[in-house]
Amino acid sequence: MEKFKDKVQVTDKIVLGGDRMVLFAGPCAAESYDICMETGSKVKVLCEALGIDYVFKSSFDKANRTSSGSYRGPSLESGLEILSRVKKDLNVPIVTDVHESYQCEEVATVVDVLQIPAFLCRQTDLLKAAARTGKAVKVKKGQFMSPEYMKYAVDKVRGEGNDKVFLTERGASFGYHNLVVDIRSLPIMRQYSPVVFDVTHSIQQPGGMGGSSGGQREFAPFLARAAAAAGVDGFFIETHPNPKKALSDGPNMIPLDEMGEFLGMIHRFWSLSASQAGLQLTAYSRKLWSRKLFAFSFPLLALFLPPDNLEIYWISGTYA
Repeated sequence: MEKFKDKVQVTDKIVLGGDRMVLFAGPCAAESYDICMETGSKVKVLCEALGIDYVFKSSFDKANRTSSGSYRGPSLESGLEILSRVKKDLNVPIVTDVHESYQCEEVATVVDVLQIPAFLCRQTDLLKAAARTGKAVKVKKGQFMSPEYMKYAVDKVRGEGNDKVFLTERGASFGYHNLVVDIRSLPIMRQYSPVVFDVTHSIQQPGGMGGSSGGQREFAPFLARAAAAAGVDGFFIETHPNPKKALSDGPNMIPLDEMGEFLGMIHRFWSLSASQAGLQLTAYSRKLWSRKLFAFSFPLLALFLPPDNLEIYWISGTYA
């Protein structure tokens, strides 16, 4: 399985697919300037300490909420004003969602990365409109899509002359109100572009709370460690000072006061994987490996390697 070799220039200073982990993180919805600043300030400091490149994330509109009565966001105009202030005051790049083709040009005047929501990853006009802005385009894999077919979403963006495109894994529908993550999708999609793992939406339970979505936050560290070991290029994490009071996706967001420990854990595992040049499951690359693997809380990845000279290190603790 051949890995996509080119790097993607997310911003002038941030490269995806290089030697630094990239984090896209912030509150799900741009509830207020104060919430965004509190969250972004804390995460920025943590990333600087760990050597992680940081892109602030928040949405001006959550157009695919379960119920029409659910909070959607501050609106395009007000949301872009908040994001513009955060970008200036924190001196960080910004990523946000676009849901309609007409939004792309205006949103691109403020943000650095346009995110295509998972439900809209096949929308040709939206992908092309985002591509024509010249900004980096982050495409989420649909919950209904096979990883192989995400190649065509990438091709739609590149077909407009924009090579700054990358993919995000966020889980696949598994029955009603449930998502599962097939780790095989990460190396499959890595053939087409750099890949980001969406930790918090992968543990979402769509519509699982009746008129809103639920989540299983307790599984976030397990999935994050597995993705790091598989060799993703970055992570997407939604976080909030008080998820219980968040206006959108609270059940699957990481509490802001836990982000330091959580990011430290992810970065340790990501750095190990990067130092081993990723997980290449071929006979040739196995010969080059030192036969050392972190087996996490379950030795799933160890099943892919022969037992000879394999050292397995068990890691305990919630975010160990």
